Amino acid sequence: MKGIWNVPYITGVYVIKKNILENTETRPNYIYRLYDADMAMATNMRNKGVFMYVSNLEDYGHLIEPEYFPTKYLHNDMWQMKANKKDWEHRYISPLYWKALGLSFLNEMPCPDVYWFPIFTTRFCKELVEQANDNGGWSDGGNKDPRLAGGYENVPTVDIHMNQMEFEQEWLWILKHYVKPLAEKVYLGYDSDARAIMNFIVRYRPAEQSFLRPHHDSSTYTINIGLNRPHIDYEGGGAHFIRYNCSVVDTKVGWALMHPGRLTHYHEGLRTTNGTRYIMVSFIDP
Repeated sequence: MKGIWNVPYITGVYVIKKNILENTETRPNYIYRLYDADMAMATNMRNKGVFMYVSNLEDYGHLIEPEYFPTKYLHNDMWQMKANKKDWEHRYISPLYWKALGLSFLNEMPCPDVYWFPIFTTRFCKELVEQANDNGGWSDGGNKDPRLAGGYENVPTVDIHMNQMEFEQEWLWILKHYVKPLAEKVYLGYDSDARAIMNFIVRYRPAEQSFLRPHHDSSTYTINIGLNRPHIDYEGGGAHFIRYNCSVVDTKVGWALMHPGRLTHYHEGLRTTNGTRYIMVSFIDP
């Protein structure tokens, strides 16, 4: 870690300001009780109110927390966002995210009040899909859904929930730390709780479920993240916002489409015509 820190103790090689040396009241004194010379000097400096600093102008590495590392998942690194945040962000958060978060950066708005943000790396998206397929708990796309409290889904999709993958709490942490700041940037005056009950990966296939009928989301705002590559992994797909007659197609891997959920943004999922399309969806602040 690069920086400069005020510390209570220094030893070895250090630099002392000329005025500190010239002042008989502040110059180093290496005698204090029975302390070692360096400990005595540091104690005397503190007692005189002279600050000591350690600086590091180069980043030579960092410590990791090895105590928590799950071993039962296909991609265990995905669970490391709290224990080893620096490495986790390097692997999974897009370098473009930090630019998009800047107040001077003009975020893409392909449809009215619909924003497009880079959040995740290609690696994150690939591993999330692989983790979902490794779990295998995809729904059948029917209205009856025992995973829900009422057992019924009005607008069903073929999907898998984050709690099925044991990734629910981790995903809620991601929403709070990376999605909430973006929402509050573009929807001025809104203080998001970043709460979400419905967090799930949707799978679209021509022979399975290829589209989604028009609907409102049960959210204040929704994010829809592209997890694989248009024109390579699949053809077609996208979101159409009916009131505005505006469509967003060719979604970008790792980019989140963010839009209001209730009232204004009645929308539908456009037909996937070939291959398999995966998206990650969260209904935020229901």
